[in-house]
Amino acid sequence: MSEGGFTRRDLFRRLGARARDAAESKIPELPRFPPLSPPAGSVPRGASPSAPADSPRSPARAFPLHRPPGAIAEAEFLAACTKCGECIEACPHDAIALSSSRLRVGARTPVIQPLGAPCRMCPDTPCIAACAPRALRKEQPLRMAEARIQPWACLAHQGTFCSVCREQCPVPGAIEVEAGKPRIIESICTGCGVCQHVCPAPENAVLVMPLAERKTIAKTQPGTDSGAPSTTAVPSSPPPSPAEPPQP
Repeated sequence: MSEGGFTRRDLFRRLGARARDAAESKIPELPRFPPLSPPAGSVPRGASPSAPADSPRSPARAFPLHRPPGAIAEAEFLAACTKCGECIEACPHDAIALSSSRLRVGARTPVIQPLGAPCRMCPDTPCIAACAPRALRKEQPLRMAEARIQPWACLAHQGTFCSVCREQCPVPGAIEVEAGKPRIIESICTGCGVCQHVCPAPENAVLVMPLAERKTIAKTQPGTDSGAPSTTAVPSSPPPSPAEPPQP
């Protein structure tokens, strides 16, 4: 119904406008600040803090794996290994297996899994001899991992007689028993994992960890047994003849 051209709809519009104006008048106007600039030395999101944004990324560090004896540095090993499986076929103890396919760059490469099949430290190292791309080399150390005995789980350390790890260890002098308690000599141990494989404790007392870093040793020159450069004998010149006496 309208009275003098003023409808009910107009009434509600005016009442709503007044209520809106009253509500806005009670809200103080907040000051507006300019946008903050990044502090000096800050790095934008997604950029490397140690290098410019346009610099190439350094390669990710390879995850340490328990490689067979004689393995070169991990990055060089991954570049050299062709995944041919010859080292696996050459191992007489089936101690070398292929790594999981979930390891990305290291997937399906040869590894040692000591809990199930440790390295038996063959004197002739057939796995190294079978490696044509030289990812395993004779001149490399045979050390593969670090082994540690956890005293809280070891039967001998808890008062029960046990020396299985020392009896089965293929490396002479790598495990010593003092006062009935076994101790691993790190300077001799190769990390083959036999001690972990034979441990009879209810909870395995031997922890075997792959080496965090390996280094590639330069091949020795022929005729040498060490890394020192070979020396070749140089014939010395004959001594000068004595001066002849003057003729009379």
